[in-house]
Amino acid sequence: MESQTVPLQIGTPRTSSAKTGDVHSDPEKVSPLASAPAITFPEGGLRGWLTVLGGALVLMCTFGNVQSFGVYQDYYTRVHLKNHPPSEISWIGSLQIFFLFFLGIPAGKLFDDGHFHLSLISGSIILSVSSFMLSLAKPFQYYQCFLAQGVGMGIGMGLMFLPAISVSSHYFRARRSLVMGLILAGASLSAVIHPILLNNIFKRKDGFAKGVRYASIMDLGFLVIANSIMRTRLPVRKNKMSPLRVVREVIMRDGPYLTHVAGTALIFWGLFVPFFYFQLFTALHGIPSGLVTYSISIMNVASIFGRTLPNLLSDRYGVFNVYIPFGLISALLVFALLGSSNVAGVVLFGIFYGSVYRYWASLISLHHRGEDLMSLSIRMRVGVTCTALAFTCLTGNPIAGALLSPPHYTWWRPLLFATIVLLSGVVLLAIARAGLSRRRGTQRV
Repeated sequence: MESQTVPLQIGTPRTSSAKTGDVHSDPEKVSPLASAPAITFPEGGLRGWLTVLGGALVLMCTFGNVQSFGVYQDYYTRVHLKNHPPSEISWIGSLQIFFLFFLGIPAGKLFDDGHFHLSLISGSIILSVSSFMLSLAKPFQYYQCFLAQGVGMGIGMGLMFLPAISVSSHYFRARRSLVMGLILAGASLSAVIHPILLNNIFKRKDGFAKGVRYASIMDLGFLVIANSIMRTRLPVRKNKMSPLRVVREVIMRDGPYLTHVAGTALIFWGLFVPFFYFQLFTALHGIPSGLVTYSISIMNVASIFGRTLPNLLSDRYGVFNVYIPFGLISALLVFALLGSSNVAGVVLFGIFYGSVYRYWASLISLHHRGEDLMSLSIRMRVGVTCTALAFTCLTGNPIAGALLSPPHYTWWRPLLFATIVLLSGVVLLAIARAGLSRRRGTQRV
């Protein structure tokens, strides 16, 4: 299957009228971003699908690890770093997420300048070395885990994450939603495998070192395969506007987009709290150890199947019209965890929250769904969004840990915090939706 397409002109107006400060209504302001020769997308082929497979493998080693941090949070809190409170421990995982998002712009710049493989290889080496160094971390040595897992692994993940997702756009346009779903499924699959592997090995003598080492070997194998099969296809594009000028003259004047960023950042402030603390919650509430072992995996199994429904509905009803209700459901589920102190409650929460939380991946770029992702304007918007998310992801889980107030563990405080910020984010998304609806002249947004 082969189709020939020309990159969309971002913000091409639906009417001839121009509004002051609305960059979407004046093509003269944005035409330099979109002027480019026609590009053909093969929509498949061996090289294209191998690149998709490579992207999924990279996400297994990056976001899959992030989604599995709840295992470390529980083990560190009760065993390996039990001399440190949960809030301090959560800084390790939060720093991973911070670097994963914060390095999106520099890693994206390397990708734009034709240095995709440099970014991927560098990230693979840093991640692998740091992961093996983590296996050498001694009990009660917080700084060793912080440097190896938080800083080292986080930087390695950040160098690979965005380029691994972006390179598939060299091969696919019409199938881009399907491809993105397949790549993101790699993170969910890894977040099922890693918790099971780590929880079962951590129980043994010297289990921490062995478990981390086995996971590191598995990830190293995935990264070697990914580096071997992923290829770029399109030439380096020369942009007529500098990235800073795009941010200043295009992005910062777009009210609905900025509101969308603020709402998404608030949602990410509380979104990962269940993933960091769910296993610890189950362990401290007397849930059988067999179920505790699989608690994180239950959520991530549900997320594999759950991410398809929002995409199907959003294609029909509009992305904001679907993701706003999903955000509301997520907030209510987090608060409902307070009553999930038995086996049935834990299983149901894991299934339902895992099924709906996956909308996070689409929140980053839902403001631009259907537009040309090769455009500098759109790439910079995604980069700005990721930068904003980095700071809320860095602080959300430590705040929740501090609110736990160990050793008594007052669970309603962190769960209420997560619920409030999720609901606040949903409100801002609703405001952004209203502005975008007026701009486009339709309720299907």
